[in-house]
Amino acid sequence: MSLFHSDAGAPTYLLVHGSGTSSFMWAPIQRALALRGVRSYAIDLPGHGLDAPYSRSYQAPQDLDAWAAEPSPLATITLEDNVEAVADAARRLREHGPVVLVGASLGGITIGRAASVAPELVDGLVYVSAWACVERSGPYEYMTEPEFSSSLLPGLAGLNVGDPGALGVGRANYRTADPDLLAGLKSATMAEVTQSRFLAFLTIMQPDESVAVMMGDSRVDPDAWGPIPRMFVRLTEDRSIPITMQDRMIREADERFPDNPFTVRTLRASHAGFALDGDGFAEVLLRP
Repeated sequence: MSLFHSDAGAPTYLLVHGSGTSSFMWAPIQRALALRGVRSYAIDLPGHGLDAPYSRSYQAPQDLDAWAAEPSPLATITLEDNVEAVADAARRLREHGPVVLVGASLGGITIGRAASVAPELVDGLVYVSAWACVERSGPYEYMTEPEFSSSLLPGLAGLNVGDPGALGVGRANYRTADPDLLAGLKSATMAEVTQSRFLAFLTIMQPDESVAVMMGDSRVDPDAWGPIPRMFVRLTEDRSIPITMQDRMIREADERFPDNPFTVRTLRASHAGFALDGDGFAEVLLRP
């Protein structure tokens, strides 16, 4: 029985993706969970999945000048919109038993806020190298701290297209043909996988992410979030959110809530590479 089993029964794991991805990223993990008889539900946050905007200028051949000026429907999406979508899914899933929210990367701010505004819907939380904002108001503040200094993300500025201030979104060209940018992106996110698997994963990456989501105040509410059982899955090979930053967020939460510390699990995987190791992740998640 996993950490989150209770007298109410086995939980459904509500899987929340991070920036630039969608429910598609969870497919290998959902297959591994299903083979173990475990229920899961992968959500597409607003403007993601099959609702994501894919401009003709983003396709091949690309027209980056035109694409840089094109508006994005994600510009109007807020963190509160994401939280509402997750809370609605949790409410419906909870008709069938307990619900555990699992957030990867930027998905951490959504599950943290969802648990803060609707704790009655959440029976557990799992952060997968995800932003757990206890002492700082959001990832953008944590990114100025020494524990983030080894991250390779700042070196990927060449992927950006357009002015985020004008567009209201961060826009990344995941279809670039620049070999140096591709190599840098692989090192930052999926260094341990083959080039073929990395390029396959890029085909499901989505270029736009709302600035309002990324910059929203994502601090957890201590009274609501604090008592909820939670796990942090450390990814030791993560070069996007370094292990030093992951450990800082764990430490901050444990110091703030010493009576309910994180259960900490460790997986030898990169920032996105964990998603391709369905069996490995399932074993870590479901360990008693």
